[in-house]
Amino acid sequence: MNIQLTVLHYVYLAFIILIIAVMIRRRDTTIICVAGIMTIGLLATETLSGSVAGIFSSFIYATKELLSTIFIISIIVAMSRVLIRTGINEVMVTPVTRFIRSPQVAYWGIGLIMMVVSLFFWPSPAVALVGAVLLPVAVRVGLPPIGAAIAMNLFGHGIALSGDYIIQGAPKLTADAAGIPVTSVMTASIPLVIVMGTVSTLTAFWMLRKEMKSGTVGTEPSSSSEVVSTSPPANLPVQRQAMSPRLQKAFALLIPLLFAVDVMLMFVLKLQGGDATALIGGTAVVILIAVTLAAHRYAGPEETTNYLIEGFQFGFKVFGPVIPIAAFFYLGDAAITELFHNPLPEGSHGIVNDLGVALAGLVPLNDTVGAITMTVTGAVTGMDGSGFSGISLVGSIASMFAGSADSAPVLTALGQVAAIWVGGGTLIPWALIPAAAICGVSPFELARRNLKPVLLGLAVTTIVAIFLI
Repeated sequence: MNIQLTVLHYVYLAFIILIIAVMIRRRDTTIICVAGIMTIGLLATETLSGSVAGIFSSFIYATKELLSTIFIISIIVAMSRVLIRTGINEVMVTPVTRFIRSPQVAYWGIGLIMMVVSLFFWPSPAVALVGAVLLPVAVRVGLPPIGAAIAMNLFGHGIALSGDYIIQGAPKLTADAAGIPVTSVMTASIPLVIVMGTVSTLTAFWMLRKEMKSGTVGTEPSSSSEVVSTSPPANLPVQRQAMSPRLQKAFALLIPLLFAVDVMLMFVLKLQGGDATALIGGTAVVILIAVTLAAHRYAGPEETTNYLIEGFQFGFKVFGPVIPIAAFFYLGDAAITELFHNPLPEGSHGIVNDLGVALAGLVPLNDTVGAITMTVTGAVTGMDGSGFSGISLVGSIASMFAGSADSAPVLTALGQVAAIWVGGGTLIPWALIPAAAICGVSPFELARRNLKPVLLGLAVTTIVAIFLI
């Protein structure tokens, strides 16, 4: 598989390295991302006007790609605020506190519930469900919001999505590209997903517990762009709105019941991804309106609008710093074709995927080196923040590296795990925004805290894959 790398590829790679370096130093990357977009635009269009226009167009593209996530986060936050101010939230979570009585139980409980829900409906709708109900409980028993976000992230966007054993979207893509049965990829991925999940979640828990004991969790200095200056929904300043205890209890029973019905409908109607998210978002709007009308009565219509405004202000404040970064990284995939009329050579799969193929072509073809290369290649193709966009290419490369029929499924599964853990929502800041926003923490801080556990997990999983080949 020969890929011709152009100046565009090398310039894009240089900006990726620069952005990562700046992120590690915890400085703002917006200007660098804009410079990257402008430079890519200048090389692609060979005109200054096209380059400058590309900045705005790329922002619009990124916003369109992120819009459904912005909306679900905003609506869930709006609903959470009215529940907090009416006291319904406290009544609703009281029964759960009997089972979740410590930060440790909260971390593992939230994580395992998130994993199960994500296996059936994918992580985005699962974040909204789990976060809205369990985050207040976790915070009450002493788990920092960042801890809840880490748990939802690693168990949902990591373990559940990388295995994808129920919906089977990921293994189907990789297996078809590798030319092997999907069942063989799923079987080969089981030990890899278990090892990856165990190492990363235990490492993250150990680091979090150490910080909690020393009292340093959440106290690190950060640049102003990295920290979202809003508290998590569970910790908002409470401006109480009078509501009778009977009505509070009625809503406290009705709201979980409505979300339970959503879960049943998802299962019966086989709703996944965007469809499942839409069902949860619509339900949250109905709950918001019903509770607001019951609490504010005559002023209900105006207050409903006010709550929605608060929710959308929160959503766009969270996504504001991320859109320029996402705009740059989307150029590594399909955006460059749409915005700059495909300046890449014939046969290109997009800048990021081309770089992954080129990397694979630099190493000798044997199983051990192949396993290491598949991990790195999967991680590189996941850098566009999707996780899924490059896994077909990962499957193709795996079949090329496989020295035998037995090693092909393992290499394919390894590349799939690496691509989704990096790009599906544990390391790339704009991919893990749902969990960060629901918990009211900085997506950049969440990505930084996930970095060591995920990298250690990938290293151990690669070693295990070498022994399995």
